[in-house]
Amino acid sequence: MVRIRSIIVGALFPAALIAQSSSSDKGPNNIRASFAYFAEHYGRLIVAALDSIPATKYGFSPTPAQQTVGYIAQHLEDANFGLCSRLGRPDPRAAAEWRISDSVRAKWPKDTLVARVRASIVFCTAAIGQLNDRRIGEVATMQSDSGRTILPARVLLAFTTDLAEHYAQLASYMRQLGLVPPSAAPPSKARVAIDLPVSTLAAYAGKYNLSPAFAGVGVMLDVHVRNGALYLTPSGQPEARLWPESATDFFFREIDAQVSFTRNASGVVTGLVLHQGGENRVGPKVK
Repeated sequence: MVRIRSIIVGALFPAALIAQSSSSDKGPNNIRASFAYFAEHYGRLIVAALDSIPATKYGFSPTPAQQTVGYIAQHLEDANFGLCSRLGRPDPRAAAEWRISDSVRAKWPKDTLVARVRASIVFCTAAIGQLNDRRIGEVATMQSDSGRTILPARVLLAFTTDLAEHYAQLASYMRQLGLVPPSAAPPSKARVAIDLPVSTLAAYAGKYNLSPAFAGVGVMLDVHVRNGALYLTPSGQPEARLWPESATDFFFREIDAQVSFTRNASGVVTGLVLHQGGENRVGPKVK
């Protein structure tokens, strides 16, 4: 069975960075797409985790020797900007901000810390969007802050593994605080599939240009009918089945995400809306 989390995330559809691809970048760029997927997947989980932890618990750490929640947040912002600025985009933070000690930043208000972590992930996603598969493997293309040549692939690996490590850290803290990590949250409600004729499903077949998510990534979706069922395939990724719960609304059984199709006054299908993680992403039908 296809692992649905490799298609739809708390991250949502890893694929070509349509919103940020240059006109000269015509290849599929599946390597870049894979890094973009993990950036958004773990980035979204981290933001959701930080948002779920009460502000009164930002000083929590399991032991005195471990980092507090607030410290993890400020570290993530600093690490994200520091790593991704090596990919060709200048660090947007003012120099004065760099001189503030991490212990002071760790005690900033929760809303400030969450907003800054989110901004750092958006920055990194935009930096990834300026790359292509060829440039990711070119050693001499970019320079580190010390002037040495670097390999962008290593920067991307460091960035995505750092996100994964700190999400696991936050998830562990949440368990100790009696909270459920975002990746373990149950579906919002039970859903029941109904039967629809193939003629109804066939009307939804086509290409849809899904709008960017919170980290600024858009993706092309292919919706098609196979063996009497409706499937959705993000560009360059495995397909996932859409189960109907009404004539226009569908859901994924493996995770809490739904798709609604839209029609114009003449009844022609004009697009879809992906509902997941509190976001409603619109995807106009383009073919």
